Amino acid sequence: MRANAVKGHGRLARARLAPVELYESIARRRMVRSFDPRPVPPPLVDRILSRAVRAPSAGFAQATSFLVLEERADRELFWELAAEPAWSGNRRASITGAPVIIVPLASEAAYAGRYAEPDKAGSRRQRTGRWPAPYWVIDAGMATMLILLTAVEEQLGALFFAIFTDNQRLLSAFGVPSTFEAIGAIALGYEAPGDPSPSRRRRRKPVEELVHRGRW
Repeated sequence: MRANAVKGHGRLARARLAPVELYESIARRRMVRSFDPRPVPPPLVDRILSRAVRAPSAGFAQATSFLVLEERADRELFWELAAEPAWSGNRRASITGAPVIIVPLASEAAYAGRYAEPDKAGSRRQRTGRWPAPYWVIDAGMATMLILLTAVEEQLGALFFAIFTDNQRLLSAFGVPSTFEAIGAIALGYEAPGDPSPSRRRRRKPVEELVHRGRW
């Protein structure tokens, strides 16, 4: 009886502590643009991905997938196909030094298939043939945020960035099916000193400037 009570107390304690840890991770989260070349242990990468797949998804489609690049040759190919010409000198070297690249992948086809199933027969999507928003992209974005927050918890730095080069050419080089699109990519690794981005000098806007209650 006492052992069960102790276990229950432990679960309650963890439940109370969890929000504090989450708030701290949110407060500390920022984009990191300078990485140490040290490799990230595979179990740590696995933990981060195990959190990412817990993201919500429309219709519980669970269609967000991830291309994970950890081998040097794969990362070099990625940067060859994805790096912007504007990334030059120290800025390019600091970002491309990240030992892990994670590419979140969204699939409109997977969501169309999910909403064609019998339990979604009365959905607005089926009635109108239209999506009110591209939920496959939104859901991939939520999974991305879980990666960014878990990176903070694991004492890592992360940078989400856009891919402006040929998306399909990049993905086909890694054998990704044509039904998927990359919403961007995440550079992941241990943070190194010296962030070259001027974005870090911008002030954070106060809540009052961004939140509008009742009306704008």
